[in-house]
Amino acid sequence: MNIVMDIIILLIAFPLIISLVLAILPARPFWIWRSIGFIVNILLITAVIYLYYIYPDSVLFFHTKGIPHVNLIMLGLGLIIGIVIAVMAFRARRYYIIGLVVVQIAIMVAFEVMYGEEAAATVFGDFFIDKVSLIIALIIGIIGSLICNYALGYIVHYHEHHPEVKNRIKLFLFMFYLFLSAMFGIVFSNNLLWLHLFWEITTFCSFILIGYKGDEESDNSAYRALWMNMLGGIALFAAIFYSYKYMGFIEIDKIVRSGSGVALLPAALICFAGIIKSAQMPFSSWLTGAMVAPTPVSALLHSSTMVKAGVYIIIRFAPALGPAAGLMLALVGGITFLAASFIAVSQNNAKRVLAYSTISVLGLIVMCAGINTPETLRAAMLLIVFHAIAKSLLFLCVGVIEGKLGSRDIENMDYLFMKMPKVTIMLSIGLSGMFLVPFGMLVGKWVTLKALIDYNPIFSIILAFGSAAMMFFYTKWMGKALTIEDGIKTDEKGISVWEWTTLITISILTVGVCLVFPFIITTNIIEPNLLPISGMAPDFDEFSAVVMAVMMLGLIVIVPAGLIYYSKIFRGYKKVGPYLAGANLEPYHYRNSLGVSTHADLKNYYLTEIFDENKLLLFGIFVSLTFIAIMFGVTIL
Repeated sequence: MNIVMDIIILLIAFPLIISLVLAILPARPFWIWRSIGFIVNILLITAVIYLYYIYPDSVLFFHTKGIPHVNLIMLGLGLIIGIVIAVMAFRARRYYIIGLVVVQIAIMVAFEVMYGEEAAATVFGDFFIDKVSLIIALIIGIIGSLICNYALGYIVHYHEHHPEVKNRIKLFLFMFYLFLSAMFGIVFSNNLLWLHLFWEITTFCSFILIGYKGDEESDNSAYRALWMNMLGGIALFAAIFYSYKYMGFIEIDKIVRSGSGVALLPAALICFAGIIKSAQMPFSSWLTGAMVAPTPVSALLHSSTMVKAGVYIIIRFAPALGPAAGLMLALVGGITFLAASFIAVSQNNAKRVLAYSTISVLGLIVMCAGINTPETLRAAMLLIVFHAIAKSLLFLCVGVIEGKLGSRDIENMDYLFMKMPKVTIMLSIGLSGMFLVPFGMLVGKWVTLKALIDYNPIFSIILAFGSAAMMFFYTKWMGKALTIEDGIKTDEKGISVWEWTTLITISILTVGVCLVFPFIITTNIIEPNLLPISGMAPDFDEFSAVVMAVMMLGLIVIVPAGLIYYSKIFRGYKKVGPYLAGANLEPYHYRNSLGVSTHADLKNYYLTEIFDENKLLLFGIFVSLTFIAIMFGVTIL
């Protein structure tokens, strides 16, 4: 269908063109590029929804043979990116980066000299679309565009509050829309050469965005993210070289469907690149380091784009790993899920809590992909969707809160409901979306639990312990935010209409996914096209699914209705202060046993001695490295 291909080209090319336009336009007046950005965001959301509407429910392939010397164009773009990175690394005296650039360029040039024209001529489908790529494209198009919309208002206020940071708004927006273009390219690429090009563009964009502040901490974090993801890029191109040399093709669908033992090593190399991109241990530190960047960058990397590229490619290639290597991949995800969940318990920085929470959920998705049953793949897709929506809302809320309070510390969020009631409501929706009934992540974990029990109950134990830790740290945070006290003034001034619009929209999406869940499960919208990936379709118990959906809808209706009902009954209640184990004086003050007036502080438990970050990281790094080594070992032997 030509119209489908036209929209795919639009989704890839349009953000690229707009990024160039925004780079050329002057930084002032702000309303010009804000207006352009808003129109672009609306068009991207509309286009990706329309693509879903017209998608014919079958795998479609498209080729680029009409573009002369397309392989040389891709090589040239790759070389330009490599040279730019090498120059920046040389100026920063990061010589190890130059070494990685040299290795990657050498592999790329060698492939082009040996197989370039021949490989380009044998590719049948450079791009493709199926339900898996369509679902990820919906996330990128909707959530990614909303984050860009938020950034249009946020970045101006950011520089007003941080005059010490060099104003590079044009570069910021250029990288944002280039990032979206590359992400669409990744999910629609069937030709591994195209995939690698877009993969490297996302690596370069994340490097620039993480280092946006330009201080030492930002530079260190940016270069850490760069070298780790470049290592993945080298592994990806090594897989391309190996695939064509020994199998004669470089298309994703052919590699996955080949069923050949020769496909094991390239699949392992590509999954290794996915492990890095999705910040699995031992490579999780690049994502926690990315927290130094402005909030929209954190949201873009953590929720809808960068890390989703990693789990997307793992879901694609995990079926080609075979049971032994797939099990090792699953164990890497399981260890990451457990360790990151436990580490999050000991964090009081809101962004670090969200970072480790993201890493843990991604670990759960990788575990499901590595197990590679139709049911676990379905669970992985559910987790991807629900996580993208709720986590983007949380990151953006934290950005607004930090701007008003001047702190990311959860301990400074006492009485947040009194200070910023609207923002707190939306923060609570995001928190609920991650761990409470009837929101999506808990539904995803319910589906995951069933799939894991059917496969091996040991994996369900990993899910239980990691989810318990997740419930603990999210409950602590919500409890802090919802405390109330008289006499606190509300102050939500200064939040731009761009930020309000985005927060409200994603809040509605978070709740809306629950409301339309019966329609989703009964019409199989969320069901990925698993037959060509795993060789079979998952069992679908429609009756159980409908019963669960009705229960979810009931909870959504009953809880607020009950609150309204009881609020009318107790409208005449007498408001008293909390009992503070002493003689109450005024709110949150009491006379202790020595007769001294004491303020009652509400502090959380962080259990740092039990969930020590450094010890858990060392454990996770050592164990995950061991499993990765075994994964490669079983693919080679």
